[in-house]
Amino acid sequence: MLCQECQKRPATVHLTKIINNEKQVWHLCEQCAREKEEFNFDYPPFSLQSLLSGLLNMETQTEAQPVDYPTTKIQCDNCSLTYTQFRQIGRFGCSNCYTAFSDYLFPLLRRLHGSARHVGKIPKRADSTVQLRRNLENLRRKLQQLVEREEFEKAAQVRDEIRRLEKEVQNGGEDYEAKN
Repeated sequence: MLCQECQKRPATVHLTKIINNEKQVWHLCEQCAREKEEFNFDYPPFSLQSLLSGLLNMETQTEAQPVDYPTTKIQCDNCSLTYTQFRQIGRFGCSNCYTAFSDYLFPLLRRLHGSARHVGKIPKRADSTVQLRRNLENLRRKLQQLVEREEFEKAAQVRDEIRRLEKEVQNGGEDYEAKN
């Protein structure tokens, strides 16, 4: 695709702008894009490290909830990495850093992921009790919704299913593993 401005060089910069539901698309070469005021090429190239550092250096989550950065110098006993260095480079020096900085990681994880607990997919080879507990959590949420909507017959069925799964968790998930 050629540049829309000069019609000579290949378009390497693509900009889509949507204002008041009107979409504008530009395909420009780098030279023509530099001449336009809407593009700024003075920034350093994007890197994952700079993204993570930027997220770690955020001053506040919201106006009402400031992030509590340590006022004292916190340092990993194993690798001597400081929390300030961690915020700058965006990665740990060793596995002990998780423990050393744990008080400040949970608020950070909540801000980045919405939760400090993993809620993603479960590997197929994972322990069946993990899957059982996940199913129990889902069923408890479903039960709460059914009670709120006053669908008590369905809620009773879900309650019975929860009780059955709780017994399986106590048994170590053997029954559940056999079914799946």
